[in-house]
Amino acid sequence: MSNNSIYKRVESILISQPKPVRSPYFDLAEKYDIKIDFRQFIHVEPVSYKEFRKQKVSPANFSSIIFTSRNSIEHFFRICEEMRIKMPQETKYFCLSEAIALYLQKFIVYRKRKVFFGKRTILDMKDTLLKHRKKEKFMLPCSNLGSKHVVDFLTSNNFDFKEAMCYQTVSSDLSDLSDITYDMLVFFSPLGIKSLFENFPDFAQNETRIAGFGKTTCGAILDRDLNLNIKVPTPKVPSMTKAIDMYLQKSNGKLVEK
Repeated sequence: MSNNSIYKRVESILISQPKPVRSPYFDLAEKYDIKIDFRQFIHVEPVSYKEFRKQKVSPANFSSIIFTSRNSIEHFFRICEEMRIKMPQETKYFCLSEAIALYLQKFIVYRKRKVFFGKRTILDMKDTLLKHRKKEKFMLPCSNLGSKHVVDFLTSNNFDFKEAMCYQTVSSDLSDLSDITYDMLVFFSPLGIKSLFENFPDFAQNETRIAGFGKTTCGAILDRDLNLNIKVPTPKVPSMTKAIDMYLQKSNGKLVEK
C-alpha cells in the first residue's frame, strides 16, 4: 500500500462483530457521514451428543465445574439435558466473573447452589480454588479452542480436572460479501482473520485499511502479510472506536460538529 493510499478517504467500514443495539460506532458513522456495517465472521456451534460421548466424560462424575463464559454454561447444561443428568445440589460452580456467575440463574436455583466467581481471570480465584483442590474433581467445559490459561493454572497446581469440549467456534459463511468491498475491515480475533481467508482464499488487501484489536489479532494480521493500519490498544488509545476516530480525522478531514 502506497503512502498516498494510507490515508485515502474512508467511505465504508465493516466491523467483524454482530450488530449491537447501541454503539459508539453509530456516532462515528453519523459524524463522518460514512457507512458502518456489522458482520459476525465467526460463530458458536454445539458439539453433538454423539461427539461429546466420544470424549468419555460425564458431568455426573465431577463435583465442581469451572465456567469461562456464558457459552460454556449454555452448552454444559445442554449436554446434561441430552444425557438426562441432573447436577446435584452440592455441585460447586466456579466462574471467571460475576456476570458469568449470574448467567447461571437461567439453569439453576442460584440461592441454593455453591457459586464462586472472580473479577476476570482464573487467578482472581486462586485462593478459593486452592481451598477446594484436594476434595474436588473439576470439569472444564470448553470449545475447540480450549482455555489455555485455565488449563495451565490447574495443571501447575495439581488439580484433578478434565477438559470437555461442549461447543466449537467456527468460521461463518461470508459468501454473500464476495462482490462487496469496504474501505476498512476491523478485526477483534485471530479467528476473524482465519475466517476471512477461509471464505476468500485469494483476498488481496490493495487499498483496504485493516484494524486489529489485541496482540494476537494484530499478530495474525501481520502473519498474513497484510498491512496493519490501526493497532489497538495502545497506552494512549485503549478503544477501537477512538482509534478509528483518530484515523478518520486524517483520512476524511476534521469535521465540524453538527
